[in-house]
Amino acid sequence: MQAIDLFSGAGGMSTGASMCGIDVRFAVEMDKFAADTFKLNHKSAKLFDCDIRKVNGSDFASVDRKDPVIVFGGPPCQGFSTSNQKNRDIENENNWLYREYLRLVSEVKPDWVVFENVKGLLETENGYFLDAVLKGFKKAGYTTNHFVLNSADYGVPQKRNRLFIIGSLHGVKITAPERTQRKHVTVSQAFKDLPDLENGDAPDEKEYATPARTNYAKALRGALKLCNSNLVTNNAPHIVERYSHIPQGGNWENIPKHLMGNYTDVTRCHTGIYRRLKEDEPSVVIGNFRKNMLIHPWKDRGLSVREAARLQSFPDSFKFAGSIGFQQQQVGNAVPPILAKAVFSKILAHG
Repeated sequence: MQAIDLFSGAGGMSTGASMCGIDVRFAVEMDKFAADTFKLNHKSAKLFDCDIRKVNGSDFASVDRKDPVIVFGGPPCQGFSTSNQKNRDIENENNWLYREYLRLVSEVKPDWVVFENVKGLLETENGYFLDAVLKGFKKAGYTTNHFVLNSADYGVPQKRNRLFIIGSLHGVKITAPERTQRKHVTVSQAFKDLPDLENGDAPDEKEYATPARTNYAKALRGALKLCNSNLVTNNAPHIVERYSHIPQGGNWENIPKHLMGNYTDVTRCHTGIYRRLKEDEPSVVIGNFRKNMLIHPWKDRGLSVREAARLQSFPDSFKFAGSIGFQQQQVGNAVPPILAKAVFSKILAHG
């Protein structure tokens, strides 16, 4: 099967597709640093690092139609996110980029399509955008089914709900993949073996702290001897002091009020701010983990890029481009590769 990745980001879905043996031939991504990351890790794919509105179906003419073709990806989801109440409406320009996805699907006519997005797409404008996407696929000749999957049920150490729409040009209706993980992978299992880091550390490569002892760590680490992407935000001393008061599973409410003096109204902080991860459970949603100030379960610091990538199920061999802020954003925006793999495996089972 050959693939075209639209709105690829750093390449989480393409990584999951590659895990299944799918040949990712093309990708489209406008963000410079995400595009650089994609090129760094998917060298055989041709990347269009431009606005998707400048791309046409004819640009993918070299795909071999003797083999099945799949188009996948997720238009920008900030406008549909339940955490974005300001622009979660019909006026948000980014909410209309799904039309470009539908346009290219209509021009390419792949055998399969996979449309991924946040669960909030079901609810935004009372489901207006979901209905529009489904009608667009139907008009293009696709039989569709959609469902919400929790990544933790598929072996990702993170509770992350994502909406998937799968469409077939040949009348096949795909059901949700069976969950593969009855016992969730925990944060501790995900990165207990990773390098020991402190606030502000940024070694390019560093030895692992311990041998990989869990199946999850072994699978992502492979045969690597050195760990990359060990970048940790250098937080100010007063921020680190706040961290010290927060137990696992706690948040800003555990911080003494006299240490939160720079907040005009501390009660307006949402529950995700200053959240310390619990080591014996899957992580909360990574998202923008620097902005939310997610805290390491047993160290008084934020998460390293590699730790967050482990919680997203990226292999340790995957490298990120750009400054620490751009790398953090790429990790948080990505589709967990192992979750994507479960979806693609279900499609491949139907031939």
